[in-house]
Amino acid sequence: MKKVLCGVVAAMMAVSLMAGCGGSNDSSNKNDSSSQNALSSKNDSSSSSSEKVTSLIYGSGADPRGLDTALVDDNESAKATMQIYECLLKYKDDSTEVEPCLAESWDISEDGLTYTFKLRQGVKFHDGTDFNAEAVKFNVDRQTVNKTDDMPYADFVFGTVSECKVIDDYTVAIVLKQKNTAFLANMAMCFGAPIVSPTACKENGGSLMKNPVGTGPYKFVSWSKDDRVVLEKFEDYWGEKGKCDQIIIKTIPDASAKINALTTGEVDIIDGIDTTMVEQLNADTNVTVDLTDGMNINYMAYNTTRLDKETRVALSQSVNVDELVNSLYDGYASKATTILPTFLPGYSEDVAQVAYDADAAKKTLADKGVTEVKVITYSNDRPYNTATGKTLAEAVIGYFDKVGVKADVSTFDWTTYKDKIIAGDYDICFYGWNGDNGDPDNFLNLLSDDDPSMNVARFNDDKFNEYITTGIATAAGDERNAIYAEAEQYVADEAAWLPISHQQNITACRTNIKGFKYHPTATVYLAKVEKE
Repeated sequence: MKKVLCGVVAAMMAVSLMAGCGGSNDSSNKNDSSSQNALSSKNDSSSSSSEKVTSLIYGSGADPRGLDTALVDDNESAKATMQIYECLLKYKDDSTEVEPCLAESWDISEDGLTYTFKLRQGVKFHDGTDFNAEAVKFNVDRQTVNKTDDMPYADFVFGTVSECKVIDDYTVAIVLKQKNTAFLANMAMCFGAPIVSPTACKENGGSLMKNPVGTGPYKFVSWSKDDRVVLEKFEDYWGEKGKCDQIIIKTIPDASAKINALTTGEVDIIDGIDTTMVEQLNADTNVTVDLTDGMNINYMAYNTTRLDKETRVALSQSVNVDELVNSLYDGYASKATTILPTFLPGYSEDVAQVAYDADAAKKTLADKGVTEVKVITYSNDRPYNTATGKTLAEAVIGYFDKVGVKADVSTFDWTTYKDKIIAGDYDICFYGWNGDNGDPDNFLNLLSDDDPSMNVARFNDDKFNEYITTGIATAAGDERNAIYAEAEQYVADEAAWLPISHQQNITACRTNIKGFKYHPTATVYLAKVEKE
């Protein structure tokens, strides 16, 4: 969610850890210079002590929005939170097939409405409290009966949940209102589903945005805003302990600075790589570049409450998507013919988007008197758009200009951009995401969501909503796939979005990094990563 290259002063990459982030307890106040310098001095490359401490440093394109997975929905936040928290289930290392995690096993009732989970015993939260059935109920209730408006994934993950019942200390039953084919996949998702410490959540006023406490292999140490998040290995972890002693998620918004940090060894791993830099990285013998098919979508969204269907269709007709994708992504992204990537269930090659027709677009827009649109975009790279939102927006408004429409464009850093999206003062915005669970509902459901941070097109359509309701309750197979194909064609005809591309995942790491995998969900799980 990426391209002007500029020189970077080396000192820029040596930013100290003195900046504080604020917070209400000791955990969030560990950002003073002495504690941060102590952490830095223990890095394996500089430590003079007999005990070697290994720090794994991940270069990220933007600062986390927060560290409470019930309250955030961005991959930058997930890079830290997925080391801190765990879910009842987890995905396998290289797929979205689910397997046990905090739940050791589960049963599904004959009517498909009750999921009974047997929980793992002996698990501790980072604050020393016990993980048990009451903790699970607290987390489910938090995003159902106690849900607040700032929980972007609550309805998606738990919208079909009727209640969560404690059977005994280590057994819970989650009862659904209707069948949900994606429910188990949802229980492993990096947003909404992770289990937080009830005690810590209550002590911090219901929000763990600055003071995260989970059961994962790493626990929170500090967060220096716009600089880094520091984590350390949780010695009381129930499973296999983290391979590195410390993980640092380093914020580097500038694309060229991020590349420079990797090649000089100041960071160990990066993602969201500008495609023009891949050749340079491949030539570096100290760097390994990895390419995988992205389970993602990069798109332009129309604010459907401000632009009518005829205008939306005409603006889409003005954009030559084939040319756009070829010019911006250097062969590392494919044109999106549907919202769903080609390898997901429900994808259909028969879906037809609005076709490029600049002459028709120009006539319609002139007849309707459309001469200007308000556009907002983001400044940084994203996993689904390595060209940066700014570069993508500039390319698109060039097409608008050719059909007589001027664009008033505003560009924001990612955190501010999310706030602007929620405010809704735009005609057009740029967005996208990586699939969370490998299910088609995860892509198309967002257009029926009431949350404006998810449904950025603000598309509220009864017929489309019916497709979504029917699809989620239908068993996996041809019938369900056909429902999603019909839904895709319907929304293509409505021109709520203009699909642009599916980005390849481009990641790179130093050659002394072993065991790193970029998961299909674009989430990084770093406990198994070693630094030699």
